[in-house]
Amino acid sequence: MTTATFSTISVSALNQLRSAGGVEIIDVRTPVEFREVHIQGARNVPLDSLKPDAVMSGRSADAPLYVVCKSGGRSAKACDAFVAAGFTNVVSIDGGTSAWAAAGYAVNRGKKAISLERQVRIAAGLMAFSGAVLGYAVHPYWHGLSGFVGAGLTFAGITDTCAMGLLIARMPWNQVKDASCCNT
Repeated sequence: MTTATFSTISVSALNQLRSAGGVEIIDVRTPVEFREVHIQGARNVPLDSLKPDAVMSGRSADAPLYVVCKSGGRSAKACDAFVAAGFTNVVSIDGGTSAWAAAGYAVNRGKKAISLERQVRIAAGLMAFSGAVLGYAVHPYWHGLSGFVGAGLTFAGITDTCAMGLLIARMPWNQVKDASCCNT
C-alpha cells in the first residue's frame, strides 16, 4: 500500500513562481507569530484550527497550495492533513518564513513577540526548577513536578506534539485582538 505524499519547494523557486503571479500561500503558525513576520500575500490559517476542506473550497484543485510555517515542521504536518483529506496538490515551503526572510524576500513585519517555542522552554524550565527547590525546601513530593515536566518533554520529543505549547498558544498574551493581520 502506498501513501500519497506532498512535495516541497525552496524559497528561491517559490519566489520565481511568485513573480509570475497567482501563487496562494497559507501560513499555519499562530496569529501572534504571523503578526510578527509573514510572507507578503500569505494568509494565516493556524495549524490547530486547520480544516483542509474549508481551505480548499472555492479554489481550483489544479492550482497548488503552498504551505509555510517558521521552519517547515508545522507546514509538513499541515500538508499531511491536506493529503489525508484527499488534497494532493499541496507544497511545503522548505525552511519556512525564516528562510524566506533570510533570503531577503518580501515580508510584512508587525509587533514583536516571544516565540512560542521560547515560552515553552521558559515555562518548562521554571516548573522543573521550582519542583527541585520546593522538593528540597518544603517536601520531597514536589520533586514529582520536575519528573512530570521531564516526562512531558520526553513525550513531546518522541511524538513531535507539545501539549504545553498548545496550552500556552491559547494564553491571552498570545491572542491577536485585531484579526486583520491574519486576512492578508
